[in-house]
Parts: sequence; C-alpha cells; structure tokens
Amino acid sequence: MKTQRRVSAAVVALLLGGAGIATAASPALAAEATFKVKCVPPAGGGAPVEGETTAKITAPATAKVGDEVDVSWETVKPASNNTDLMDIPQDAVQPTGWITVGGGGGELKVVGEKKNPPIPKKAPMQMSTMKGKLKLTKAGKISLTPGKYDVAVTFSFGTFVTKCAPIGEVKGGATIDVSAGSSGGTTTGGTTTGGSTTTGGSTTTTGGSTSGSGGSGGGGGQTDFPGKPVEVAFDCGPVVPGGIKTPVTINAKKNGGSYDLTVKTAKGAMAAPMALPAGALKPSMNVKLGGADSGTVKVSGPANAEPIPDKAPVSLNDMTGTYKPGKSGKVTLSPDQLTIDVTMAPGSTPINVPCKAASSGVSLELDTTAQPGGSGSSTTTATGSTTSGGLAETGAEDEGGIKALALVAGTVILLGAAVFTFTPWRRLRGTR
Repeated sequence: MKTQRRVSAAVVALLLGGAGIATAASPALAAEATFKVKCVPPAGGGAPVEGETTAKITAPATAKVGDEVDVSWETVKPASNNTDLMDIPQDAVQPTGWITVGGGGGELKVVGEKKNPPIPKKAPMQMSTMKGKLKLTKAGKISLTPGKYDVAVTFSFGTFVTKCAPIGEVKGGATIDVSAGSSGGTTTGGTTTGGSTTTGGSTTTTGGSTSGSGGSGGGGGQTDFPGKPVEVAFDCGPVVPGGIKTPVTINAKKNGGSYDLTVKTAKGAMAAPMALPAGALKPSMNVKLGGADSGTVKVSGPANAEPIPDKAPVSLNDMTGTYKPGKSGKVTLSPDQLTIDVTMAPGSTPINVPCKAASSGVSLELDTTAQPGGSGSSTTTATGSTTSGGLAETGAEDEGGIKALALVAGTVILLGAAVFTFTPWRRLRGTR
C-alpha cells in the first residue's frame, strides 16, 4: 500500500494560485485565501480528488472609475509535492484561473506563463503567477476572490488538463476601493495577460476501414487458419493524444468444434517514456464477429515478464482466447476495442485504458458449425505466452507498429503520478 500511495500521490499541487498586482495610482494590496478544491483529471486520469490550497490575490488598494488595473493570482501553498516516480520538465506547467469580481462584475480570467523550473521527484510543485487586467467602471468596494482554475501540463507526447473548482464558499481575497470617476456602469473583466492557455481534449484518429474479407477457412481437414493484417486506428481519448495505429492479425486454430484465437499486434517502434516494471502492461481486446454469427470474443495477453528500461522498445504480448461458434456459416472476425491495464506496483489497482477501434477491418473468415452452448458474446480468454527474456514477438509484418504503446503506459503513469491524484485526499496528507 505504501508503494501504491506513492504511485497515486499526485501533484494536486497544480491547483492553487496566488497573485500579485500593482498599479501606478496606489500601492498594491495582497490578501490570501485558503480554500478547499475538487479537481477532476482528464479521462483515464482517475477519480476526482479534494485538497486545500492557499492563494494570494494582489490588486491596488485604491483606484478610480475608468482605471484598468493589474490583478494577479499566486500560488502560496501547493496541495502536495511531486511524487518519487517522475521529474516534471522545465516550462511544462501552465495555470489558468478565474477570479470572481464582486458587485456583479462577473469573472476575470487570469493566465500564467508556461514557465517553471524542472520539478524533481518529491519536490514541491511550482507554477507561475497568473495575471490579468481589470477595467473598473463602477464606484465602490470591489472584492476579488479566487475561484475555479485549470492546470495544463505538457509532456513530449501531449498536454493534459486538470480542472479544479472550490468546494463551498471561498473567503478572502483582495478588495479595491474604487472612487467615482467620469463614467458609471459595472466592473468588467478586461483583458488577460501572461500567455495563451493550453487546453487538452480528445484527439480522435480516423481512417477508412480496411477492405477485403481477410483470411478464410474452416472446411475440410484444415486446422490452422491464418488471418491477414488489417490496419486499425484506436482512439484512446485524451489519455493518448493521436491514438494508436497498428496492424492487427487474428489467427485461428481449430480445436474440436471451437477455435483457439491468437491476436497479434505490430512490434513496438517507440521507446518507453520511462522505466516500466515487470507486470506493468497487460493487454486485452474484443474480437468482433460478423456474418453468420454476432457478438464479441475477448482475448487477453500476459503482462510484460521483464522490466522495460527507459527508452527501450515496447511491444504488446500476443492475446489469446477461444471462440465457440453459436451459428453455422461464414463468420468474419475483426479487431475491436483494445484495453491496456497499467500496474506500476504489485498489489496496486490497475489503471484501465480503453481504446475504441475508430477504424478496423476483417482479418479472418471462418466457415463454422454451431456448437451446443456456443456464442460469440462474452467469451472469456486464455492466457497468452511470452518469449524468454522479454515481451513476446508479435510476428506482425509491419514494423511501424503501435506508435503509442509505451505512450499508453507513460501517459497514464504521468497522469496518475505526476499530475493527477488517484487516491482520496486523506492519503495525500501522509506524503507531505
């Protein structure tokens, strides 16, 4: 559990903000606010988490109607330290916040630069001060209270955004005493400085279906039925920007009235983004049935038997399962949803990464005979096999491979370990 807590003890410290403001008309006045927040990571990043942060809002103590003043939000106390798994690179963290303007003034958007020193493992999180300009158009005391904020963290393989919002009422913040000027009306949000906001979101890989009927067989005394490779585009949502594109081959071997299936993907052509322990990556896939039969057959493979060094090639093990025909006739088999379970420590809860087949095609066609109790739906799997000394050879002809296989593990690990929390907040307190 200790290791699991360290893996999941994320940098919810990406929260908070603080500010520093000044105007030429009067000295700046800074005020702190400590409040609880609930942060929601992107898809695949785990459950929402709660924490407490302190922000400092800085603005001029006094101003006049018509003035445009500088306002800033600075992080005073982050929610947690970085974990002991990953270093966060320099200039990777960019915060965006929204300050509630009292007196019906709406919200002021403030943005920080994507500027931070390298953040080592276990070191306190650091993010830049968020800044904006507020146009004052109404006399009176105008309160400035920190509200919701986003934190975007950029790695070489993509940008991921955590969205945080206060829990309950936020007390504290700065106040500007605005004296009457030539114009009346309401206080408006003005402009934002500090750079552009980087946003996340799902990147969907699209493509046409692969044509052709694939390999075929099932009649006579034949027992081995090789399929043909079909190019499949998997959409894993924002967890894997750009998705995964790889050839997939479905082979079958007749076993009585059933068929033992083996599904192969291409060899990994990409280096691991970090060192991965043995047992970190466990794949499974749904094989979609068409033609005379319908439903899916689930196949799964074993996790990597050996640790994978940093920057080493990564491949998925072969996935196996059994298809017991429920109908007689010609049945097509096509790759469907791929799922990768990522486990960074023995006994820890796997992080599940589902990847929908945005485009696929028929890899194999079988001439089947219905079996008693046979059905394609919800067929369970057998375990795959590994080659000695590492991951199984996939046998696929296309070395282009799974362009983001290591990315799946690395991205999820980074989301869980270096950006977003997967455990309740009470667990984080023990890591400070």
